[in-house]
Amino acid sequence: MPQALYSKWRPRRWDSVVGQDHVVQTLRNAVSNQRIVHAYLFAGPRGTGKTTTARLLAKAVNCLDEDLSQRPCDDCENCRGLNAGRFLDLIEIDAASNTSVDDVRDLREKINFSPNLGRFKVYVIDEVHMLSNAAFNALLKTLEEPPAHAILILATTEIHKIPATVLSRCQRYEFRRIPVKDIITTLGVMAKNEDLQVSPEALELIARQSTGSLRDAISLLDQLSSTGSKIDLSVAQEVLGTATSQSVIEVVGSLLAAEAKSGLDQIHRALDSGSDVRQFTRQIIEHLRNMLLVQIGEMDPGNETPERAALLKEQARLIDTPDLIKVIRIFNQAAYESRTSWQPGLPLEVAFIEACQQLAESGTQIKPDNPSHTKTANTLAKPEKAAARTRPQMGEETHSEQKKTSPQDAQLSSQLNQYWPQVLGMVRKDHPNLYGLLNSSQSKHLSGNVLVLGFASDILKNQMNKRENLEVIQQVVSEVVGMPISVRCMITTAKNNDIPKEVDEDGMVASALRDMGGEIVDIQ
Repeated sequence: MPQALYSKWRPRRWDSVVGQDHVVQTLRNAVSNQRIVHAYLFAGPRGTGKTTTARLLAKAVNCLDEDLSQRPCDDCENCRGLNAGRFLDLIEIDAASNTSVDDVRDLREKINFSPNLGRFKVYVIDEVHMLSNAAFNALLKTLEEPPAHAILILATTEIHKIPATVLSRCQRYEFRRIPVKDIITTLGVMAKNEDLQVSPEALELIARQSTGSLRDAISLLDQLSSTGSKIDLSVAQEVLGTATSQSVIEVVGSLLAAEAKSGLDQIHRALDSGSDVRQFTRQIIEHLRNMLLVQIGEMDPGNETPERAALLKEQARLIDTPDLIKVIRIFNQAAYESRTSWQPGLPLEVAFIEACQQLAESGTQIKPDNPSHTKTANTLAKPEKAAARTRPQMGEETHSEQKKTSPQDAQLSSQLNQYWPQVLGMVRKDHPNLYGLLNSSQSKHLSGNVLVLGFASDILKNQMNKRENLEVIQQVVSEVVGMPISVRCMITTAKNNDIPKEVDEDGMVASALRDMGGEIVDIQ
């Protein structure tokens, strides 16, 4: 009879259980020391080994091997009977379809009968959180004082739905999601034994798509094995409905560069090529999550290629942590809404536009040095200039009271633009709140030894005008430019000063246009 891979490869001994060493070691010691209790509760995500471990425990307590440390031996009559599904002293109950109090009363009546073959009669109640309140109440007495020959093992994916009265009567074990590297190793061994040709990149994609569920990963491998060809990354992406990592990178790059049209084009291209919208949204969320982990130092992208690792770090550097968290929440909400939306791609499109607006309002989007940055991951933005361009260059707000500037002040302001990334970096290190406030300034320029900062509202201006903030800015800027600097804050008004293509973006004239409201009278 055909058999699914996850059933065929279900662990038969403790050593075969993957990723749950903390549970396995405790239960093995309990069997070896004959310290078995009457009630267990296994809780954790789906596909992490709860039912498998419950069967192994039932197998171990009924194993006939004289060496307790070797149980289950997988060779005695009871072990073979349990493997074949004919061991009558293992009773598995699906609580999802047996939820009533009558079902529990039936269990209470039958549990008193002695085992047929083994030492213990083991009841495994799967998805126990589905029981009704009356059923839980009927189960309490049996959980507390079961017959000496009975063991109850409750399994659930939603521990918060289990009444406290039940939790207090059970020995509780928490199952964890399986690490990606363990899933890849397990799938590799399985593919080799099944004569499946699977590329390492495809195995990694399967492992990441399974989100920590080994059973899901094995099912995906089983599905891909039906293609009848070598399973490489392109085949896996086509069958699983996932987009290429490059598409995700380009969408996030467009988001950081304030290019809504380019980002939407990338999304439409990925969906038109067959990518599942929910899977694609999850991939974007995972990429943004990795950026967040890089920012807070919790992730070292060492398992990525050098190019991917460098890009991940660079993209993480171009957005502030609070804004990144908001963007993640926006896309996470889109992942939920795509389940019920009449137009599956709409929540993702709306989420991308909302994220662009969020970054635009906070002033963290950068203008890429290369307009074709979305064509390749390696041309996103030059690090030296990206930090200085925390606002769009075109249409930047300018001073209403200062329309003319001297060549000397313009040159000083041009130098200030070069020093500004260093100023921001020094402020951010010790004063993150002040960094956010400084980053929200609409314009900046030097007039002699006075740094003039322009803000869009009185609230921002008054915040910056606090004495402690001014002292920090004066000290940092003075240290960077090498001369004493004072700071003055003002309110700016909007005026578009498009920089002609003949003007160098990083030159003195462009600085005057951007930061001081200058106007070009003639170009020679």
